[in-house]
Amino acid sequence: MNRAHTQRIAVAAAVLALAGGAFYAGRQSASGHAATGPVPVSTAAPEASRAKERQVLYWHDPMVPGQRFDKPGKSPFMDMPLVPVYADEQTDSGVKVSAAVQQNLGLRTAVVKKAKVSQSFDAVGAVQFDERLNVAVQTRVAGYVERLAVRAPMEQVRKGQALATVYAPEWLVPLNELLALKKAGASPDIVAAARERTRSLSIPADLVRQAEETGTAQARFTLMAPASGVVAELGVREGMQVTPGMTLFRIAGLEQVWAVAEIPEAQAVRLTRGQKVTAALQADPAQTFTGALKEILPQVNANTRTLQARFEVDNRGHRLTPGMLLRVQVAGPAIERLVVASEAVIRTGTRAVVIVRKEGGRFEPREVTLGTDLGDELEVTAGLAEGEQVVASGQFLVDSEARLRSVLGAMAAAAPAASASASSPAAAAAPATYTAQGKVESVEADSITISHGPLPQLKWPAMTMGFGKPSPQAFPNVKPGDTVHFEFKAGGPAGYELTTVHKLGGGQ
Repeated sequence: MNRAHTQRIAVAAAVLALAGGAFYAGRQSASGHAATGPVPVSTAAPEASRAKERQVLYWHDPMVPGQRFDKPGKSPFMDMPLVPVYADEQTDSGVKVSAAVQQNLGLRTAVVKKAKVSQSFDAVGAVQFDERLNVAVQTRVAGYVERLAVRAPMEQVRKGQALATVYAPEWLVPLNELLALKKAGASPDIVAAARERTRSLSIPADLVRQAEETGTAQARFTLMAPASGVVAELGVREGMQVTPGMTLFRIAGLEQVWAVAEIPEAQAVRLTRGQKVTAALQADPAQTFTGALKEILPQVNANTRTLQARFEVDNRGHRLTPGMLLRVQVAGPAIERLVVASEAVIRTGTRAVVIVRKEGGRFEPREVTLGTDLGDELEVTAGLAEGEQVVASGQFLVDSEARLRSVLGAMAAAAPAASASASSPAAAAAPATYTAQGKVESVEADSITISHGPLPQLKWPAMTMGFGKPSPQAFPNVKPGDTVHFEFKAGGPAGYELTTVHKLGGGQ
């Protein structure tokens, strides 16, 4: 080998070394550290791809969430394809719904908020006389009614107005004695004693003074109205004999009246004595009156579960008369409360549930405690926080789906337990079997779909699900629509496999 040839080999070796160094430097620069050994063929991508594969639990129609299918296809209920439900969407407390399905379901949410709610409420009351203003007109002497000035009940009278003229002959004797003592010049003490005797016999002072001025005893006197109002009770007629203590007239005042209203128990507890009210005529709401709550009568109507509240209403204009209906508005303070839309609450009779929207398109059923019914809104006392979103439409479908997911969670928990017990020698020799009765919905080459009742052993509710066949030739006489008694066990591709199927009425 000559000298030139040796130089060419050396140059080639140097070029190869430089190329290798550049390749090594490039790998070190890209990875941030030097390679310490041969680079194996990477298998991370296939493994990541397999990890991203989502396990389909079943397919369903979102509009009919109670029906499950074990393979994709077109919904038999709606003109739309079946939607898969994935294992990673299952949660213990809720359900995940994609944006497309939310749009198909027409889900609409409402925000839980705090609102100032007035404690005011309306009640209908009937006008009655204020019995504390009633005045009784009586006579304290026996006599006769010579003339009656007020002849009919419910007549309005004014204070000082003449009501009747009464003749009392018993008063003639003491009045004549007084006049005789004065004419005889009796001492002032004796005259004063005679005058005091007339007072004790309830002879009016005006009648005594008139007799002394005229010198003639008078036994006729006029009864005057002691107060303004209406004659609520008329107890005499002209010519009637009266006795001491007899009520001749009963006058009811009209300056103030009562409005007596029936108040439900739930609202009566919010009333306080002295609470201001505004009343309006039922026949003419433009006519308003002011008043206050006087008292709540301590008696509950057993039929209507209401209490009677008595309101004092100003009636100085005498526009209100007994029997009129008033709409009473009871004023109350505004209180801040947590409220939710009424349409968002699902009432089951024993509890109230709302569907709460969570992050990532998840929905969670939550039991709440309700307070006062405010019409379009309900007070929430427990179970929700301000700012949370609840489903206001379509919540029944989401709630049904969440219930199904919780059932699947129980089934998924039961399946590993069955598999673990089957792995032991004793369980492998005698796997656990379960029996049920149901209706065949469809028959496939490798499975039979059956609608069955609840299974307490597995904590399953009534549902429709697919069971695997031990072989494609098994149970050849079973067809859709048959009512069957069947046994099954955990295992097989479908999760649960049929062991026996008996049509009720014979056949297998």
